[in-house]
Amino acid sequence: MHDDRRLTEERLDRFVNHFLAGAVYGATAPVEVRAWAAPGEPVPFAEAVAQEFAPIAEGDPWGAPWSTLWLHVTGAAPAQWSDQAGKATELRVELGFTGGPGFNAEGLVYRPDGTPVKGISPFNAYVPVAPGEPVDFYVEAAANPDLGGDFVSPTPLGDPGTAGTDPLYRLGHIELAQREVDVWELQQDIWTLSGLMRELPFDLPRRHDILRALERMLDIVDPDDIAGTAAAGRAALADCLSRPAYASAHRITAVGHAHIDSAWLWPVRETARKCARTFANVIDLMDRDPEFVFACSSAQQFAWVKENHPDLFARIAEKVADGRFVPVGGMWVEADTNMPGGEAMARQFVAGKQFFLNEFGVDTTEVWLPDSFGYSAAMPQIVTAAGAEYFLTQKLSWNQTNRMPHSTFVWEGIDGTGVFTHFPPVDTYNSSLSGAELARAQRNYRESGAANSSLVPFGWGDGGGGPTREMLAAAARTASLEGSPTVRVDAPSEFFARARAEYPSPPRWSGELYLEYHRGTYTSQANTKQGNRRSEALLREAELWSATAAVRAGFDYPAAELEQIWRLVLLQQFHDILPGSSIAWVHRDAERNYAAIARRLEGIIDDATRALAGPGSQALVFNAAPHPRDGVPGMGAVTGQPAAPVAPTPDSDGFLLNNGVIAARIDAEGLLVSLEDAASGREAMAAPGNLLQLHRDIPNHWEAWDIDEFYRRNVTELREAESVGVVDDAVEIRRCFGGSTVVQRISLRAGSPALDIELDIDWHETQKLLKLAFPFDVRADRSASEIQFGHVFRPTHANTSWDAAKFEICAHRWVHVGEPDYGVAVANDSTYGHDITARPDGSGTLVRMSLLRAPRYPDPHADQGRHLLRFSVRPGAGIGDAVEEGYRRNLPPRVVGGSVAAVEPLVRVDDPAVVVEAVKLAQDGSGDVVVRLYESRGGRAEATITANFDHRGVVLTDLLERPIEDVREAGDVRLTLRPFKIVTLRFQRA
Repeated sequence: MHDDRRLTEERLDRFVNHFLAGAVYGATAPVEVRAWAAPGEPVPFAEAVAQEFAPIAEGDPWGAPWSTLWLHVTGAAPAQWSDQAGKATELRVELGFTGGPGFNAEGLVYRPDGTPVKGISPFNAYVPVAPGEPVDFYVEAAANPDLGGDFVSPTPLGDPGTAGTDPLYRLGHIELAQREVDVWELQQDIWTLSGLMRELPFDLPRRHDILRALERMLDIVDPDDIAGTAAAGRAALADCLSRPAYASAHRITAVGHAHIDSAWLWPVRETARKCARTFANVIDLMDRDPEFVFACSSAQQFAWVKENHPDLFARIAEKVADGRFVPVGGMWVEADTNMPGGEAMARQFVAGKQFFLNEFGVDTTEVWLPDSFGYSAAMPQIVTAAGAEYFLTQKLSWNQTNRMPHSTFVWEGIDGTGVFTHFPPVDTYNSSLSGAELARAQRNYRESGAANSSLVPFGWGDGGGGPTREMLAAAARTASLEGSPTVRVDAPSEFFARARAEYPSPPRWSGELYLEYHRGTYTSQANTKQGNRRSEALLREAELWSATAAVRAGFDYPAAELEQIWRLVLLQQFHDILPGSSIAWVHRDAERNYAAIARRLEGIIDDATRALAGPGSQALVFNAAPHPRDGVPGMGAVTGQPAAPVAPTPDSDGFLLNNGVIAARIDAEGLLVSLEDAASGREAMAAPGNLLQLHRDIPNHWEAWDIDEFYRRNVTELREAESVGVVDDAVEIRRCFGGSTVVQRISLRAGSPALDIELDIDWHETQKLLKLAFPFDVRADRSASEIQFGHVFRPTHANTSWDAAKFEICAHRWVHVGEPDYGVAVANDSTYGHDITARPDGSGTLVRMSLLRAPRYPDPHADQGRHLLRFSVRPGAGIGDAVEEGYRRNLPPRVVGGSVAAVEPLVRVDDPAVVVEAVKLAQDGSGDVVVRLYESRGGRAEATITANFDHRGVVLTDLLERPIEDVREAGDVRLTLRPFKIVTLRFQRA
């Protein structure tokens, strides 16, 4: 019997692959094809079609990497095709594909009036042609190189400067063809049934029923006349396909989807074109299948289509109004959630949800992040504060060590907020609705017995493409099919409503959703990360000082320009840009963008601070941080100068830095051998710190993405110094290794509780990881790391597999290790990757920052060149001190010449635990002042917020500045905040 099954399956495979596939299209007719190659970057349709097109033939080479070839296809189907039943006329466009959709050549088809028709890609390379309609199409064909490979081997193709000019493709056949509808339908019947059969147990009767039905079909269908016998073959399968699903079958909501990375193995400019191709496909399918529903995240991608293809955007808007083209996610892009700062994470939702509200009147309720590399514990509160209710991701199915115990649960954040969350057990966001995938969704579902529903996103993704008619056929056939989960094509909101009703008391998961993979993304492409951090800080300053100047000096608040800059910063927080996992082109673009952002924001800040300072040359020190320092109030200004550094003095065989608050000793090798604070008199160092360590860094897979735990086994301590001396009130240490040089400058400002360390690195290593180590004399079983609007604790030990998996962690501006009455904080200006572990002898805690990597894929020159990184080490610090130090490190004071004696802050808060994260004017242009603050230390807080300007009332709002409740009519605001609570206040200007 077993051999009989095997032989039938082999016979079926032979029939499908060698006979059926080639019979889907019958008669063909030629068309004329002419071409014009764009000489550089893509051009608009009107410019392209005005060029002179020349003949091109099948087999002709085309397409230097990243180039564009325009094709003009004309012709007509034979007259007799118009009235032939069971046949559909289509234009087949084979561009010379070499791989799967989204990762090689692809195109967009236009009508002569410039309206998009649909995209062209592998497995979706056709254009429907109405009976009697002449063929007149333009095809914008993109020669995107396939950079997938093994994800470790370097390639020159990711940079137009090294990609070369040799053609990548040879044009395939372009022709009119008749699709034999019965043959195509038979193909879909077989695909669904055979896929289901292969997933069923050998001893299940249903498997035998399907096998025998397929045998009967094979006996009936004549390989020499498949078109003529396909209908009879379908009839032989009809009974098998009509048997309904079991009452207990797993219930799947299938959501049309096309995960389009906003940049990855292609530049941002190409993503905009991918969106147009994919969305045109989706609209075409919707016009042909009234049951099709498609969900699309990322307001940025809609915005690109609106800008570049307004006619397509108008058709999308119609489908949105019908509830079929469904905006989800509510974010500007599918961002990384580990590294964006608190205000930036909030603005992802402000920008995204506001776009969907303005353009479509839709308030998205689902956060849609299937592919980001782990999820911050701050997200549940941010999600809820933005007015969303649900959260979806799939990425944690990639975990290397531990399997998440739930498919559906309430995810609880650091403030106690919970959000209803679903992990699709299908373990992919690019499903084709195959039998194997549907079976996997049912098998992996973790809530069986308590609930029975899951979501499956289907459609070609990563590089776009979206659902195909074959996938919709699979969904129709599995709507209710014995042996299979049931499949219902629907919107995400409908799934979540049903799932929550079905599962009213799901389990809770508290804390971050740490991805046990891709840990190298906290460090790769340091310039991109530094640009992001600096942009976030400058945006805070630009909004703060512009709002202050608008209230105090009638300054014209640059709302439109700030929104434009925010959108660019938010775009570059996409989960393959900020993490450093894109091709060289993407990161070079990002670095140029960050430089331009800095220039624009510095201009805004300069204009605003000068408006506040008034004419004159008296030095005024502006402090954008929320805490006072050096006599300057937080978010205000006074006359004076920033604190100057103290001069190092010789000490034994090294140098001493002592300002009366802390004392640091640096030895002859440039290592930090002692660090004491005067208040406690305690030594912070358990062993020499400020130690550079160089590791071999060759992960098994995904080179720019991963750091594998075994990197720790190969390390070189860079103790030897070329020179150690005093330069300009700093101890300067120069070290050389391999092809690289590091110059460190250690300084201490008068009155400062923290030691400042600057590293000027000229980096020319390959597959290496550089860390900076500090062994502290602090016995800590956990470390604290700043995240958005708070911090998380992580173990310094590896007691469990969950603990051990967190061998590389992400932190924002600071980390802290402490005992009950003593701790040490380390702050940074642009470093995210850390590892913090108990010292092997139990004597203290080792804090290390991951400074630089040197992966070869996808950017073979990643991180090469010069980097300037800054840190500060604060002994005797509590969590509140760490918070303060993080802001101080990232928001240096700025000196402006003027005539006023001081600039009073717009708002003051009387509890230092309550931190003001943003001060700005309202989004709606009313001139109201919006203040976002949070409890920063993880405890309860009672705070009074005083507005130093006239206002007629204060409203508590959500992140989008929509009112939740009135706080009071005027005057001070008294708030009670639970740990890490985010509050947005809107002061209504008088």
